Parts: sequence; C-alpha cells; structure tokens
Amino acid sequence: MIDIHTHILPMIDDGPTMVQESLEMCRIAVNDGINKIIATPHVQNGMYDLDANKVLEKVDMLNQLIKQEGLDLVIFPGAEVHLNDRLLDAEILRESSILTINGGKKYILLEFPFQWVPPETEQIIFKLKLMGLTPVLPHLERNYRIQRNPHMVVRYVEMGAILQVTAQSIVGDFDAAPLKCVLWMLKNNLVHVIASDAHSPVARPPILSRAVKIVSDMLGEEAARKMVLENPGTILEGLPFNK
Repeated sequence: MIDIHTHILPMIDDGPTMVQESLEMCRIAVNDGINKIIATPHVQNGMYDLDANKVLEKVDMLNQLIKQEGLDLVIFPGAEVHLNDRLLDAEILRESSILTINGGKKYILLEFPFQWVPPETEQIIFKLKLMGLTPVLPHLERNYRIQRNPHMVVRYVEMGAILQVTAQSIVGDFDAAPLKCVLWMLKNNLVHVIASDAHSPVARPPILSRAVKIVSDMLGEEAARKMVLENPGTILEGLPFNK
C-alpha cells in the first residue's frame, strides 16, 4: 500500500520528536503492508514555514536508516500546505518543488482549517487547476462546517479536486461526527484516497489495513484497493488522475 499523507519526519513539525519514533512508525507501516510513504510536514500555516532543503535532508536521513534496518519501505518528499490565498501567486509555488507531492508539480496536498471553510476555497482550486496542479484535499470529514454540510465536497470534486480521508476516521478512532461524515462520503463515491495522517507510533500510527477492511465490506475489495494503491500511486508518480 501507499500512504500519501504522514507526519513521519522527526523534529520538523507536530510529528515524532525523536528519530527512534520515526523508525518505529516505519516498522508499524511495513507490518501493516505499506511500502511507500509520502512525508507531508505542515507548511505555510504560521507555525511550520519549512525550508525545502531541510525536508529533503530529513527524508534522505530517514531513508538511510530504513535501509540500515532492512525495511521494505521508501519515504518520498511532500508537504501539507495550509490553504491560503498566497497559493494564487505562481511564484510561491515555484519557490520550492517540495511544496508539491514528490516534487512533481502535479499534485498538492491542501489542508483546510478544522473549524471553517475559507471563502476563497473554490477560487484557489480553480487557479491551481489552471496552473496544472491538482489539489488533494485531506481529512475534510474532520472539518466542523463540512460535517454539518457534507454536500459541499461534491462541488470540490466536480472542480477536479481529489478527496483523501483519514483511516482513523473510518474505523471510528475519532468522535462520531467524522465517522458519520466519512461514511456519507464513501457511500456517495466521493473518496479517492485513504491515508493515515500518521503523527506518532501510538495515538496516530501509520495503519491503513483496518480502514481498508471496512471499505472492502462496504464497497468491495477492488474499490478499497484503489484507494490505497492505484490512486495513491498515480498521485505519487504525477500521472493523470482517472476518476
């Protein structure tokens, strides 16, 4: 499986605080059947305005340690970019290839606030698409406003955005509202990718298999497999997305 949304790099955002925590997350991922992970630290949210070189250095370091451990896993660079109107400036996106998934300038992981939906959201999605970038929208099932009006996401999908939901939302590890919202999205065929949004080895681990089992029972094994293998692979490789 491929996990396109993780906070697995040590000492860079609100993910692991030690290298050993990162390595333990890697072991958990491999044991769960994950062999490719995109590291997506927070950027441009006012707290973690990260330098691209720092992210690349951390990815290289972690990959070297993974190799030493003999784990069947590769980490790729990316970022979870806070949704803001700075993204309408093409120069911001040219500053660093790390802002896009695997530096491919094709897909960008675009984080919403958890309590509200910015009024310029549709404008940003439209502009990014014009620039050749497809927004991947993570964990909208955990957004307070969308939980109360999930039909909002239909418009984003119609505009060409990709919806990525969190595995722990599907298994009910959060409260009832994200679970209800994500089940609605799944039943209405609006979900394209399941990812872990892992932050730690214990409370927020990189585990996809439990969610895959639930989705397999709901929608069939082929649909579930597509959400953790085919669609994430397309995004990782920067290929055209076929919905």
